Amino acid sequence: MKFLNKIINELLAQNTDLSAFNIVLPGKRPIVFIRQILEENNYSGFLPNFFTIEELIDQIADKQPIQGISVWLFAFDVYKSLNLIPNDDFADFLKWFPTLLKDWDDILKFSESDQAVLQYMFDEERIKEWAQDLGEDDDVPRKKFLNFWRNMNVFLPVLKQKLQKKNWATSGMIHETAKSKIIDFAKNTPNKFVFCGFNAFTPVEEKLVRSLLQWDKGQCFFQGDHYYFDDERQEAGKFLRNHKTWKEFNDSRAFQWIEDDFNQPKNIKVYEVSGNVTQTKILPEIFKEIENKTFSNTAVVLLDENLLPASLDVMYAVENLNITMGFPLKNLSFSNAIKQLFYLQKQLEKNKSSYYYRDIFPILEELPKSVEDEQIIIQFKSKIEERNIVYISRKLLNELLSELSYFNLLQKAGSTNVYLDMLIDFCKQIKWLEIDDIQYENVSHFENAFRIIKNQVAPYDFQIKMETLEILINQHVNTESIDFQGEPLRGLQIMGLLETRLLNFENVIMLSVNEGKLPLGNSQNTYIPFDIRRFFDLHTFLENDSIYAYHFYRLIQDSKNVHLLFNALSSGVNTGEKSRFITQIEMESSHHIEHLIIENSSEPITTQPIEIPKTEIVLERLEKWKEKVSASHLTSYLYNPIDFYLSKILKTSETDEIEEELSVKNYGNLVHYSLQEVYEVLKGKVLKENDLKELIKAVDKYIDVAIEKLKHQPEFYEKGMNFIHKAIAKKVIESVLNVDLELVKNGNKLEILDIEKRFENVDFYLDENTKDRISFFGFIDRIDRLNGTLRIIDYKTAKIKNLTVKIDENNVDEYFLNSERKQALQLCIYQYVVQNLPEFWGLPIETGIWSFAEARKGVVSLQFEKGNIDDAMKSIKSLILEILDPNLTFIEDIKSY
Repeated sequence: MKFLNKIINELLAQNTDLSAFNIVLPGKRPIVFIRQILEENNYSGFLPNFFTIEELIDQIADKQPIQGISVWLFAFDVYKSLNLIPNDDFADFLKWFPTLLKDWDDILKFSESDQAVLQYMFDEERIKEWAQDLGEDDDVPRKKFLNFWRNMNVFLPVLKQKLQKKNWATSGMIHETAKSKIIDFAKNTPNKFVFCGFNAFTPVEEKLVRSLLQWDKGQCFFQGDHYYFDDERQEAGKFLRNHKTWKEFNDSRAFQWIEDDFNQPKNIKVYEVSGNVTQTKILPEIFKEIENKTFSNTAVVLLDENLLPASLDVMYAVENLNITMGFPLKNLSFSNAIKQLFYLQKQLEKNKSSYYYRDIFPILEELPKSVEDEQIIIQFKSKIEERNIVYISRKLLNELLSELSYFNLLQKAGSTNVYLDMLIDFCKQIKWLEIDDIQYENVSHFENAFRIIKNQVAPYDFQIKMETLEILINQHVNTESIDFQGEPLRGLQIMGLLETRLLNFENVIMLSVNEGKLPLGNSQNTYIPFDIRRFFDLHTFLENDSIYAYHFYRLIQDSKNVHLLFNALSSGVNTGEKSRFITQIEMESSHHIEHLIIENSSEPITTQPIEIPKTEIVLERLEKWKEKVSASHLTSYLYNPIDFYLSKILKTSETDEIEEELSVKNYGNLVHYSLQEVYEVLKGKVLKENDLKELIKAVDKYIDVAIEKLKHQPEFYEKGMNFIHKAIAKKVIESVLNVDLELVKNGNKLEILDIEKRFENVDFYLDENTKDRISFFGFIDRIDRLNGTLRIIDYKTAKIKNLTVKIDENNVDEYFLNSERKQALQLCIYQYVVQNLPEFWGLPIETGIWSFAEARKGVVSLQFEKGNIDDAMKSIKSLILEILDPNLTFIEDIKSY
């Protein structure tokens, strides 16, 4: 801590009793390090007083600070009393007031008169419309701006007056009040103040420092470097160069200190990393280069707070960690669940009859739950998924979830006050559950926030809608963080950039050194244009860039090893561009900079296909499988042996998922079930024209029966893509019926023999002496007789391919080991089965596929160009023997896309 050491040594040289000094700092973080330095110096007297500059100005102003929700509520009460137009409700008011308040505070801090700036903004809008007829339409944007600044010239002076009556003040008002008291304070105070490590001051802060210097009651220690101080082009030295010109610095009082540390030898490495979180994966490698394994002089600076969890994951081997930055509340699951609860309440205001499943599921998943609640939720989800219910009726929700301990939170709230009470009670209950410490802190933060909001809203008589409450809670979530406790004097320091002020480290590792993160760039949220901010000396993004530049250069000027990592991938708002500060030190500094490109710091999870040997238990399961073999089992094996293993050996199945849009599988099922219902009516009959015409008219009825069979809700098909899928399904069914109708019209005799014909125990022998056998089972979609020929028909959603079989003695063993021939394989098995069913002996047989994708084509038959059904069954036998072979493993078939 070189800079802090110099200050303490200087003060001890002036007075051995440091209690005579009041040390003013940019933040409280360095206090613990100053105490450590005093201990190392064997200082045994009283400690100096410590202040942040904000605390000192608050003390001079002697006003009660008001901020956040408190000032929003008070300001809205004032706004309503003025009857201004537009007559916004609280939700609309909150869309513009927080930004305006920040602007107003800036005006009060940096300009001579807030009234002058407000009037200027109004005048500028008037000038822009000087020669333009605004008309009577209030929705004209220019007229809205004009009206807005007219209102602000009325509203803000009244707000200031009302706040002053209560002795309350926003941060800008505190500065304004302090400004008039500074001269007297500097003149009359008996205390001596030491300002340490400041860079940019507001005008009031500058006036305070200079007044104390004039009365010889203050000292100022700056930490600068000749590298950026002497060069006018370097934005990092902008403010320090200005301070150097103060008349208070002269021959008797030197400007302290400008050092020459930046040009000392440094090891600087720049890492171009593909990915945001990937940056954290490189940290262990960087740690290996650091000699001091206690990492007591090392800082990891995160410019993106969202990288904290990932960074902690890779630091498990570091014994001592101190986390200075807070963990953002918004990144925790409980916070997301609370946001979802408020969103649900808003949705219930719009739709009072049903719940969208995506509004309910995240709440149930992310809220902490008891064992009893867990069981209720599991049953609820399985029933909703099984029935594919996208919109859950209130009645059904009550039926399935009424026993849930927090079911009342899922109901439409009577009022925001009642809902806040319910949330407070819920937070109390959760804290009795077995939850981890971070979640306990998260819940406690929210319980506290709900109480604060409830208490602050209570004195006001205007209505707080659920939407407004959601805005208040979101504001809290986005600004609050959970603080960590650690040992700041030992081990590795993990911090944000602002926490590094006044501190120096030998090793600095900085992550996310990207444009938009360092500096933030032109991203100010303000209603005051750039040129007006410049005119009235308000800070713009240029001043903010200078502040960030100073923090960056000051941190690395004393360091020996500097590691700068940036995310080179473009995604979302991230452009993948390295910070301009990296480019500056590359182009302008004398240091040699090593560049490393990190494509990906992690190995792929698997590099080899999954391979599963046939152990004794697997072989036992295969013996059991031989008793019931279906054609789909064999096609599953052809597609991927691991799929076969998972479903037929391990007996696993895919979990049900709710479909908002009908899947290909369920579209096929919808047509399939509908056709089954349609032809069930005609089973055992020779088809007549009138029968088919009547069925074509009644297709809708049969589709409704199929929907019931699928356990889908009828309203699922009422709009959007599902309405279109249902219409397409209807067309397909009508096409199938029309093909049959044409056959009958042309004088063909067509008889439906069976629909969904179940077969089982059809033996197929794998050896010559008929001892080793399997048994086929399954369902044939349709069996009919066309002009005396038996037709075995299989329905398919996909298009038809490879139904011409060419088997000879050269390819018989491997012919059906090709997944491209799955459809032919299935038809061959059906033909073999039907030939072996007694009721069909002796009949001429034809097998074919009727594709829903090409329904008008009708049945496309299996053709043997070479070989016959016996040859086909020899090939199928070799496929089955491969599955049963104990020496062959199940190997994953990795598909290339």
